[in-house]
Amino acid sequence: MISGTARGRRLRSVPGDTTRPITDRVREALFNILGPDVQGARMLDLFAGTGSVGIEALSRGAAHVTFVDLNRLPVATVKANLKATGLEAGAQVWQGDAFAFLERTPAQAYDYVYIAPPQYKGLWKRALLAVDAHPELLSEDAWVMVQIHPVEMEPLEGGEVLCNLAEFDRRHYGSTLLIFYERLYN
Repeated sequence: MISGTARGRRLRSVPGDTTRPITDRVREALFNILGPDVQGARMLDLFAGTGSVGIEALSRGAAHVTFVDLNRLPVATVKANLKATGLEAGAQVWQGDAFAFLERTPAQAYDYVYIAPPQYKGLWKRALLAVDAHPELLSEDAWVMVQIHPVEMEPLEGGEVLCNLAEFDRRHYGSTLLIFYERLYN
């Protein structure tokens, strides 16, 4: 972990090559951008992998993080990492399809949604459009952050229109691109 109550603790990796963990450098940059606003916030960590982004948020004082991943190994890894950091109380881990999760009526609105899907499958656009289609998932000042490889970046096409989100920043860190969206007031 970079900072907070779990600072210095190492997280387990997901066995195999099914996930692409965020580097410490990119995670630190992300949380420098979020700053102290993460304290007391609610976050949705889609395609959670190791859970490092959501666990970093909890370590820095987030009130709650929901972790969503389809596969058993990442879910077990997130649970083990939460236990190792002592941050289970502020977490909910949901094993299932991220798109099915986004279709559910949310129990709460999120201040931050982090989307980091498997690479090169176009899932980031599909997830972004699904979040946009369900503004009830988002608090008034919510941000949605997308982590992709820069070569995955492509504009929305034809009928792909964001109605409730607008891009406001991009940050490029080597082979990682972070794209930031904010909720629009409609």
